[in-house]
Amino acid sequence: MIRSSLLRPFLLATLICGTLDILLAVFLTLQRGKDPAGMLRFVASGPFPPATEWGAGGAALGLATHFTLMAIMVGSFLVLASQRPALLTRPLLAGLAFGLITYVIMNLIVVPLRWPAAFPPKPLGIATQLFAHLVLVALPTVLIAKAMLAKVAVAEVAPATA
Repeated sequence: MIRSSLLRPFLLATLICGTLDILLAVFLTLQRGKDPAGMLRFVASGPFPPATEWGAGGAALGLATHFTLMAIMVGSFLVLASQRPALLTRPLLAGLAFGLITYVIMNLIVVPLRWPAAFPPKPLGIATQLFAHLVLVALPTVLIAKAMLAKVAVAEVAPATA
């Protein structure tokens, strides 16, 4: 369960990072001449293999799947950062570590388990996924955490006024 003090940064970071990441995915899909709805159905097919045949419902499920994964990534970092505030003293380093960890988990563990043919990834795929995980997910998450958790910490130690 996420503490109430983490709810606002969690929702904000999930919304921002999830939107940036899915916009990149849509851009790359269109650049390849493919249908974004098909890409979203493919995302949904990770946990729900028949989703590729579900039309608009499968695409909506893909978007929900995407934001669920983003919420897990963001929430994990926020919980860790709230327990180890020193992580936020060097946000670029924390973002780099967080981005690399999420890249490894998603692209070297999760994706190959579901789609073995996708492994090993191609150099362009590695570059775009590293960009997404480092710049579009990790950096905004860490900066939001730094800004919003610092306000929470100040509010928690400030004396109550009468």
